[in-house]
Amino acid sequence: MAQGRDSAGKAMAFGLTLLFLMLLQSELAESAIYTVGNQNGWTFNSAAWTKGKRFRAGDVLIFKYSPSVHNVVAVNAAGYNACTTPKGSKIYKSGNDRITLVKGPNYFICNFPAHCESGMKMLVNAA
Repeated sequence: MAQGRDSAGKAMAFGLTLLFLMLLQSELAESAIYTVGNQNGWTFNSAAWTKGKRFRAGDVLIFKYSPSVHNVVAVNAAGYNACTTPKGSKIYKSGNDRITLVKGPNYFICNFPAHCESGMKMLVNAA
């Protein structure tokens, strides 16, 4: 009799694990991928690009740009507002950067001289 209960317990654990994996996959499948900017990619006034879009944590932004003239820096609110690169900020410079959004505000700037100040910055709020 104990063996039957043990088998039922294992079957239930397996079923719960399978259900969890299916839910996890469906959550991941709902993530969206966005290429940032217009046909020229990450450019000045990219902040306008976010208008009308609804972002979620787990969505991926792909920043495409020429790494010889731009970069992407993930900054905090102070860095975004002041167009500065705080210590510890992640600097991307491949020209084809994939960044997964976290819940809440996600701030990005280009820290090449005068780029952020000229509007090359973006705030993306992810639900």
